[in-house]
Amino acid sequence: MVESIKKIIILGGGSAGWMTAAALAKISKQSGYTIQVIESEDIGTIGVGESSLTALRDFNRLLGIDENEFIKQTNATFKMGIKFVDWGKLGSQYHHAFGQSGSKIGAAHFHHYWLKMQAQGKASPYENYTLNALASEEKRFMRSVDAGNSPLSDIDYGFHLDSHAYAQYLSKLAQGWGVQRTEGKVVKVLQDEHDFISALTLADGSQHSADFFIDCTGFNALLIDKTLHSEFDDWGHWLPCDRAITVASKPTETPWSYTQATAQKAGWQWRIPLQHRVGNGHVYASKFMSDDEARSILLSNIDGELLSEPKLIHYKSGYRKKSWQKNCLAIGLSAGFVEPLESTGLHMIHAAIERLIAHFPNKHFAVEDIDHYNHQTQYQMECIRDFLIVHYCATSRDDSDFWNYCRTMTVPAEVSKKIELFKQNGRIVRFDDKMYGVSSWFQVLNGQGLQPNSYDPLVNLQTDAEIMAKMDNIVEVIRDCADYMPEHQTFINRYCKAN
Repeated sequence: MVESIKKIIILGGGSAGWMTAAALAKISKQSGYTIQVIESEDIGTIGVGESSLTALRDFNRLLGIDENEFIKQTNATFKMGIKFVDWGKLGSQYHHAFGQSGSKIGAAHFHHYWLKMQAQGKASPYENYTLNALASEEKRFMRSVDAGNSPLSDIDYGFHLDSHAYAQYLSKLAQGWGVQRTEGKVVKVLQDEHDFISALTLADGSQHSADFFIDCTGFNALLIDKTLHSEFDDWGHWLPCDRAITVASKPTETPWSYTQATAQKAGWQWRIPLQHRVGNGHVYASKFMSDDEARSILLSNIDGELLSEPKLIHYKSGYRKKSWQKNCLAIGLSAGFVEPLESTGLHMIHAAIERLIAHFPNKHFAVEDIDHYNHQTQYQMECIRDFLIVHYCATSRDDSDFWNYCRTMTVPAEVSKKIELFKQNGRIVRFDDKMYGVSSWFQVLNGQGLQPNSYDPLVNLQTDAEIMAKMDNIVEVIRDCADYMPEHQTFINRYCKAN
């Protein structure tokens, strides 16, 4: 009989460590294992964005967290999507809005009907068919209500949040659920004769053993890299940005309900509105821009008074080919990172925790389970990578060496196939990619300036007059729904304003 895991050590706190600890603590009563988090207050956490996808709501529900309380504790605001400025070309802008775009018209996806009518100059801007885009542009927000088949019944959203406060909030919850926290720095990692990790020695001389170790040490990757030497697949060729300068500023207006990503000459700048501050950052490629210039660009594009000194972060886009090796699993930045452009950091932590629970080991650590976990991780990371690459390569910008490089670089075969397929007839083919739906791909491909030669011929089963009547109705419904929604700040004040 194979023995069950009795002790888990999570090395490193931050969002990754405490999200993992909280989730595992929720099921530990049934599983019978104990959890210890070892972290040091002297080692700071890295946060290159304070923005989430919609799946963070699912994770919080898994933990039984009240959403209003979560928002108060993390000074969060609501996020209905991302607004991209100057990406396809200078002066352009578009929304990658969460949730549904358009509505059912016929056998083809909505965007095909829009493409046909847009080519004739009859369609409204695509954002007018998308509630989240229209509402967020007007600083509106509300949660879904029971309104039948109205778009108000299915409003999707994520959050802008203080990730450090989120980790602290989860730390309190997890320790209340029995997780042991130990303060200290690791000075030695002990391994057995099979190279499995057996214990960690801290600076105070104490030794801590476990059956299973989870590496949440960020870019340092103390266990998965420094100890087990898991190979890192560098994606810098396709995602050339490798540095970020971050700084917080005072709000100068009520918060937008979207994240703004503005392209600069060697990268891009984010604006993330929280209740108590605005998160700002400039992501850039050091090959094409100096740190001093990047800092100057960031500061020149911030309206409010600075609340901190700008912080420089070095990183590489890529992933560990084996984020699970032997009895060690890396979660968070130690497992890989693909820049914060589409706010995937917290999502990847959540997804890794879900995969861990689905492949939870015993002391045998079956190779088959580990290999399958690693395969799923690789697939998801590559799906995110490919989606990000499109933001860079599908552009007409030629105003800097950086954009000339991005526009002409060789991209993975799957990205080329997606682009070419879209260029012909506006088709977007997905296999088992749960990360981004057809609406997401269309909003980005179209927003970046790609114009298909045609559209799905099934659109022609209806007359132009029939199509326009339905499309005009969608615009009217979306407009009425947006008008019904309160202002974003009003909603926060009513339900979840931080103290």
